[in-house]
Amino acid sequence: MTKKKSHKHGGGAYEEELRPLQVQLTGVMRLLKERGERVVVLFEGRDTAGKGGVIKAISEKLNTRQCHIAALGVPTAREQGEWYFQRYVAYLPTAGEMTLFDRSWYNRAGVEAVMGFCTPAQTDAFLKQAPVFERMLVDDGIRLFKYWLTVDQAEQEQRFEERQDDPLKQWKLSPVDLQARSKYVEYGHARDRMLEATHTKWAPWTLVD
Repeated sequence: MTKKKSHKHGGGAYEEELRPLQVQLTGVMRLLKERGERVVVLFEGRDTAGKGGVIKAISEKLNTRQCHIAALGVPTAREQGEWYFQRYVAYLPTAGEMTLFDRSWYNRAGVEAVMGFCTPAQTDAFLKQAPVFERMLVDDGIRLFKYWLTVDQAEQEQRFEERQDDPLKQWKLSPVDLQARSKYVEYGHARDRMLEATHTKWAPWTLVD
């Protein structure tokens, strides 16, 4: 599994490093359109790990007709009766597009498993099916990238407190997020099991610390 270390910067230094990367990315997107390629990027990780910030940095300078963000909410009653992967398929890109998933089908191996929103049998089935599903995507020509963002417990607690104290960030705290604060270890076990079952040659994980 590939591992990447994060680097903390002040605002000015961060912007200086970010801008040339965003310029490069716009060039990549032009090639994507010219070649008719499709890209899917999954961002998973612990609560407060920074998924939303990463997605914003990637997407904010791109054409919204070409770069799409998929952040699905709680499944409806109808969706609960469907094939598990079905509602995610609707958000896959067409030729020349990229879709960034702010959490993805891996909800089943994470929050759903830890919080009891699915049965152990459903989690077991998912861990067997996910590599097969992803192989189908890759075999069809989709470029699939999977990133897991991590944060240690002390930092996570600090970020939770910041969100509680900031009226502009309180919307980020859901009842599930608040319950998850007491299940740090359980989420770690679920993550390790997920990585072991779904880190494949055709769809490897990259861990970002």
